[in-house]
Amino acid sequence: MDTANLTREETAARSAAVTVHRIRVELDLTGAPERARTGFPTVTTLEFSSTVDATWLDFVGEGVQRVCVNGVDQEIVYDGARISLSGLVDSNVVRVEAIGAYSRSGEGLHRFHDPVDDETYLYTQYEPADSRRVMACFEQPDMKAEYTFVVDAPSGWEVLSNQSPTHTDLGVGVQRVEFAPTLPISSYITAVAAGPYSRVDGEWRRDDQSVALGVFVRRSLAAHLEAEEILEVTRQGLDFFTDAFAYPYPWGKYDQIFVPEYNLGAMENPGLVTFTESYLSRGAATDAQRAARANTILHEMAHMWFGDLVTMTWWDDLWLKESFADYMGAHASAVATRYHDAWVTFAASRKAWAYQQDQLPTTHPIVADITDLEAAKLNFDGITYAKGAAVLKQLVTFVGDEAFFEGARLYFAANAFGNTTLDDFLVQLSAVSGRDMSDWSAAWLQTSGMSTLWTETEADGRSILVQTDPRPHRLRIGLYERVDGRVLRREQRELDVVGERTEIDLPDADLVLLNDDDLTYVKARLDARSLATVEESLSAIDDPLARALVWSSLWNATRDGELAAARYLEIVRTHAPAESNIGLLTGVLANASYTIRHFVAEASRDQEQQRWVETAWSTLEAADAGSDAQLSWARAFATASAFDDGHQEQVRALLDGQAPEGLVIDPDLRWQLLTALVTTGHADLADVAAEQQRDDTGDGRTAARRARSSRPDATVRREAWDSAWNDLALSNDHLDAEIGGFRAGGRRDLVSGFDDEYFARIGQVWGARSIEIARRLVVGLFPAGDSLEPVDAWLAANAEAPAALRRLVIEQRDHLARELRVRVAQA
Repeated sequence: MDTANLTREETAARSAAVTVHRIRVELDLTGAPERARTGFPTVTTLEFSSTVDATWLDFVGEGVQRVCVNGVDQEIVYDGARISLSGLVDSNVVRVEAIGAYSRSGEGLHRFHDPVDDETYLYTQYEPADSRRVMACFEQPDMKAEYTFVVDAPSGWEVLSNQSPTHTDLGVGVQRVEFAPTLPISSYITAVAAGPYSRVDGEWRRDDQSVALGVFVRRSLAAHLEAEEILEVTRQGLDFFTDAFAYPYPWGKYDQIFVPEYNLGAMENPGLVTFTESYLSRGAATDAQRAARANTILHEMAHMWFGDLVTMTWWDDLWLKESFADYMGAHASAVATRYHDAWVTFAASRKAWAYQQDQLPTTHPIVADITDLEAAKLNFDGITYAKGAAVLKQLVTFVGDEAFFEGARLYFAANAFGNTTLDDFLVQLSAVSGRDMSDWSAAWLQTSGMSTLWTETEADGRSILVQTDPRPHRLRIGLYERVDGRVLRREQRELDVVGERTEIDLPDADLVLLNDDDLTYVKARLDARSLATVEESLSAIDDPLARALVWSSLWNATRDGELAAARYLEIVRTHAPAESNIGLLTGVLANASYTIRHFVAEASRDQEQQRWVETAWSTLEAADAGSDAQLSWARAFATASAFDDGHQEQVRALLDGQAPEGLVIDPDLRWQLLTALVTTGHADLADVAAEQQRDDTGDGRTAARRARSSRPDATVRREAWDSAWNDLALSNDHLDAEIGGFRAGGRRDLVSGFDDEYFARIGQVWGARSIEIARRLVVGLFPAGDSLEPVDAWLAANAEAPAALRRLVIEQRDHLARELRVRVAQA
C-alpha cells in the first residue's frame, strides 16, 4: 500500500475520531543558503482531542528524530509518509522533531538560489497535500486548527507567514520570528516565505477596518514589479468583495508574493498569497497580460471567503472554492477594475480549457468522486475551474445576481471557519431564490459532458434548435446583419431550452449566434450562412464578446473535425491581423499555431507553416508602433520560426537590434527568437553562451538550457531525454526546459526512437518521483506518433497501474486520437 496516498475513507474516519485545536510549528531555516544542506529541522507540537487510542500523523521528509506523546517519548514508527501514534487519551499534546527536505519541485518548502546576486529565497506550496513536507500534520481539509509559526532565519531576511509577527528576537546573524496564531484553517493553506525579498507596503481602509497590504518579489526583479497597479487591483477587490459578501475580510494583513519556479498561477494562502513570477514581465507586457494578473489577484482574493473561511470537507467538493473563485475573478474584474472585458477572454479562452477537458474520456462531474489524494491532484482541471465558473454564470442568469450573492452571504454566515459539502450551499441558495435547486444541480453539477447546439430547417420551413446531451439552458439568440461594412446585432431573443429539439422563431439574418452574451455552457455551431458571413466579415463584428463567441465556435469546430483546418487558418490569416482585443488575439494566435502542428494533414503542413510565418512577419511589420498587437505578433513570429526557417534572416536581424519602430525586444523575446534559430540549425552553442552572458538570471539560465537542448541533432535530443528522466537535481522549471528542448521544432525524425522507452519508463517514474515531477514527464514526453497501437498496448498490459497515471495516459491517448482523426478528415 502507498501510505502517502491518503484515501477519502481513512481521512473521514480520522476526522471523526480526532479534533485538532492548536498546532505550533518551529522551523530552522538558518542553513538554507548553504547549497550542500538538503534539509531543515522542523518541530511540530499538536494539541488535539481523540476518541481513539491510536492514529497517525502525516510527514514526508528526510527523517523523524523524536515523537513525544503527552510527555512520554515513543518508539518512532515511520514509513516515510506516516508517523504512528499510540497511547492517546481524551486530550493530547504530541511533539514531533524531524528533518524536512528543501524542495526543487515546487512542492513543500521550495528553495531557489538567484544567480544574479547569489541570494537564497524560500516559499511554501502545499495544495492539496504537501504541508506534510514541512510539518507533521493531519493532512486533510476538514481538520482545521489554529497555527502558530516560529521561524529561525538569517538576519536581514523578510520572514513571512499567514499572520503578522508578534515579536522578533535578533541573534548574531540570525533572527527568530514568532507569528500570531491564525484563525482556524486547513493545513494546505498555511504558508511560510523567507529570503531577502524586496517589499512594497500599502493599506486598504473601509470604515473602521484597516488591512495592511504588502507586495514582495526577489530583489533582482524589483524593477519589474508594477506594485502600484497590483495594489490598486487589490484595493478594488477588497472594496468589491466586502460589499458583495457582507463579511469583512477576516485574515488581518494581505500580503502577496511573487516567487520563482512556481507550479501554479497562484495560491490562496490567507494573509500570504503566492503568485508565479510569470505574472511579471521583464520588459514589454500587453494589457491582456495585466488583465490576466488582475483576474488571478481577484480569483485568489475570492478564496479568502470561498475556500479559506469556508472549506470543502474533502476534495470531492473542490468546486466549492475553485469554480466560485474562477467566476468571481472574471466578474470582479469586469465590474470593479478597468478590465471590463474579462468575460470576453473568459468566453474565448477560459471556456476552451473546459470544452477540451469535458470531451476527454476521463471527464467528470463538477462535483467529482475523489477517492484519494492522487485523484485530487489531477482534478485541478478545466472542469473544476472553467466549466464550474461557466455553470455558475448560467446559475446567476437563472436565479439573478441578488439571489446568488445573498445565498453566498448566508453560506458564509452559517459556515464560517467550518467545512461544507454541495448541499450546504444549495440549501442557502434555495432559501433565497425560492427555487428548488436539486434539479439544476443534478443537470449541471452532477453530470459530465456538454451539449452542442445548432439549427435545422424542417421541410415546412420551421426552424428547430437541436441540442445533443440535453440540459436546461437559459440562453439568448443574437441576430446580426451587415450594415455599411460593420456587423451589428439587429435583434436578440431570450428563451429556455430543455429538450433535444426546440421549435424557434428565427428570422433571416446574416449571422446567428446561438449563445449570444455567453450565458450558458454549450458548444454552439454556426450555420452555413453565418459561417460565410464570418469568413468575409469576422473582424467587422463590433461587439468583442460576439467576436469571442465566433472565434470559440470556429475553434471548437476545427478541433472536432467539422471545419477544415485549412479553412480555419484562412479565416485566421484574414481576420486576426485586425483583431483589436488583445486577449482574443493572444488566444487565436496560439490556436492557429496548434492547428498547424496537430490538425493539418502532414502533406500540407509545411505549406501552412510557411504561410503562417509570412502572415506573422507581415502583420508584425504593419502593426502600430509600440502596440500590444505588435508585441503579440512578434511573439507569434518567434514561435512560428522554430518550425520554419524561411525568415531566419529576419529573426537574426531582430536579435541584432533591427526591429520595427516601437517593438521592445525584452530578454524573454530574445530567447524565443534565439531558440528558434537554434532549433532550425541557424545558431549554435556559442550564440547561446553569449546570450546567457547577456542575461545571466534564473530565467536566462532556464532559457539557455532549453535552447541547448533544442539543437537539431539526435545526440543532443538523447542527452535531453536522459537528463529529463535521470537527473534528479533538475528543478521543476529546468525539467520543463529539457522537455521543451527535446520536443523543439516538432522533429519526430529526431525523437521517434524513444517511443518504446517512454512506455517502459512511466510506471517506474510514477512510483519513484513526486506526482508533480512524474506528471510533467508523463505528459510532456508522451510520443506524438502516427499510431495508437503503442499506447493501447500499454493500457492493456497495465490495467492495475495507479489510477492517476492511467488517467494521464488515457488523456494523452485521446488527444492523439483526435489529432489523427482530424487529420484524416482533411483529405
